[in-house]
Amino acid sequence: MFARVADPIGSGFVASLARPGANITGIANFASDLSGKTIELLMEIAPGIRRLGWCAILTIPVSPSSFVKPKLRRPRSGLELQVADARVPAEFEIAFAQLREGGVQGVVLLADSTLLPHARKIAELARQAGLPTVFQRRENVDAGGLLSYGPSLRDAFRQAAGHVDRILKGAKPADVPVEQPTKLELIINLRRSASMCRRRCSPAPTR
Repeated sequence: MFARVADPIGSGFVASLARPGANITGIANFASDLSGKTIELLMEIAPGIRRLGWCAILTIPVSPSSFVKPKLRRPRSGLELQVADARVPAEFEIAFAQLREGGVQGVVLLADSTLLPHARKIAELARQAGLPTVFQRRENVDAGGLLSYGPSLRDAFRQAAGHVDRILKGAKPADVPVEQPTKLELIINLRRSASMCRRRCSPAPTR
C-alpha cells in the first residue's frame, strides 16, 4: 500500500491505474502533473523570473528535467533551468547557495515527505538566500515557506484507509484501482509574501 508515490506507473509499481496488476495499490500524488502549475504560480508571485532553480531531491527516483522541461518548452516561456542536487537535508544549504550564485530568481521543490521534519530549516534557507521558493506540501508553508500547491497528505492517508478496508474485506490489491488525490490545496504564507513584495517594490535608495 502506498499513499505518496508521484508516478506509480513510471516507477514500475503498477501496470495501470485501473488495474494495478500486482500485489500493491494505493494513492498517487502525481507531483509530475502539478509541476507546470507550480511553476506558473511561482511566476505569478514573482513576475519577471527568467532563470528557474530546481532543488533536486535525489530520494525521488525521477529526473528533475522530466518534471520541468515540458513547461520550459512552452512557447514564449523564456525560462532557463538550473539544477542543484540535495541528497540529505544538510546539503540544502549548499544547494541554495549554488542557485543564488547562478543567478536563479525562484526555486521549485517537489513533494518529499522524508524532508518534512526539516521543513523549517529549508524555509529559512530559502528566506536567507532571498529566493522565492514554492513547494507541493502545505507542511512546508506551515513551517515558514512561501507557497505550496498540491494534494493534502492527510487526505491521501484517509483515502488509503478506504483501500485497506476493501483489502481486509477480501479484495485483491491487484484489482483495487489506484486513486488520484481528491483535493488540491493552494496555501500562501501571507507574511512571507508581503515581506517579499516589500523587498521587490521598495524604491532604490537615493544618493
